[in-house]
Amino acid sequence: MGGFGLLFSDFSVSFMWVGSGVLIKMFVYNFLGFGHEPLGEVIRCSLSILNMFFFAFLYNITRGGSYNPLTVLASAISGDFRKFLFTVGARIPAQYNDWDMLLLELSTPCSGNSSVFKSLNTKVVGSITGVWLIIEIFPDIGLGPRLKVDIHRGALTEGLLTFVIVTISLGLARKIPGSFVMKTWISSVSKLTLHILGSDLTGGCMNPASVMGWAYARGDHITKEHILVYWLAPIEATLLAVWTFRLIFPQKEEKVNKTKSE
Repeated sequence: MGGFGLLFSDFSVSFMWVGSGVLIKMFVYNFLGFGHEPLGEVIRCSLSILNMFFFAFLYNITRGGSYNPLTVLASAISGDFRKFLFTVGARIPAQYNDWDMLLLELSTPCSGNSSVFKSLNTKVVGSITGVWLIIEIFPDIGLGPRLKVDIHRGALTEGLLTFVIVTISLGLARKIPGSFVMKTWISSVSKLTLHILGSDLTGGCMNPASVMGWAYARGDHITKEHILVYWLAPIEATLLAVWTFRLIFPQKEEKVNKTKSE
């Protein structure tokens, strides 16, 4: 898939991901009327896992369309420098909403690659659009995850959760390269478990784009707490996870024997 098609896939998948979580909760709590009782939580978790299978399927058919910037960032770090620049400079900002600011930043002469990294500070379009639509249709739905602890504990929580899930994803890609069902099952259960562990502290998001949509709706998307807890901590954890994994499990260099023809 070409660059523009991949950007459109990122936007579409991000848009659907934000809405899917809300619709699952509404279906279980409002439509079925279970509330937060154990049976209701079991049904919600089961639907969440099925939902992650659906988005994993979308990832395959779109050849890389993702709802989480950390996923494409981890993949880009493991690839070549050109892929890294495309990811940071285009795929992640492709989900942004403030196009005028983005274009201004990208067109401003800067030294090195700082103009590419500055684009990370704008708003994520797919998530913001999805949140806006959800709030318009269901105005009483709430305003998403919030930080419930101090900023340092919040950053540590999101960082640890992100480090664990990125490490698991890298391990699955290395150890189980071909099994879609097994990889998706382990990844989905791991994400759900980590989300539950962090839900009472930070929301257990591990997804800066999704949190950005809700924070933008609340008007606190440029606060120190949001940037440190939901952006810097997960990004640093992703970098640390990738580098740690590559240090512990170095890629085997393939020896290519060149035969000389006489």
